[in-house]
Amino acid sequence: MYKPVIKAAKDKMEKTKDVLRREMASLRAGRANPKLLDRIMVDYYGTQTPLNQMANISAPEPRMLTVALWDTKAIPLVEKAIQMSDLGLNPANDGKLIRLVIPELNEERRKELTKLVWRNAEESKVAVRSIRRDAMDQIKQLEKDSDISEDDKYKAEDELQKVTDAAIKDVDEIAKEKEKEIMAV
Repeated sequence: MYKPVIKAAKDKMEKTKDVLRREMASLRAGRANPKLLDRIMVDYYGTQTPLNQMANISAPEPRMLTVALWDTKAIPLVEKAIQMSDLGLNPANDGKLIRLVIPELNEERRKELTKLVWRNAEESKVAVRSIRRDAMDQIKQLEKDSDISEDDKYKAEDELQKVTDAAIKDVDEIAKEKEKEIMAV
């Protein structure tokens, strides 16, 4: 009777972890990764458009990204959007292609990025705990409505706690992995 509540909570926790993974993929770790530009939005004819929907982004070298726009008239707009972003990249174009050289991260920037990683991880943990709290409320409501027994309520709460602990452990693993990637010289 309480299984759907736990399954729904588990699914929401998985989505939270997926969001964190995407967030981590867009953080710069010193080497070129096309996902780095996923968060860049370009003011294209008055509409905020994701850069990856306007261009082909590739990493031909370990420290370089190339952005091949489908509409070359938008190159100045894309350059401006990249410069305005928090990535600290300086675009260079040859009229057809934008090249982004990814500089090595200095120690100070590495530490800033590490702090950002752990802040994102903490936000994800808060979200996971919030999902757990909502599920606990639903379980208590089921007991109150006499849909489940008191024993089932305790079983459900125990099972939910195990799911929550596993999700938080996964969030920590994701953050540790990204921290290791950032700190690698």
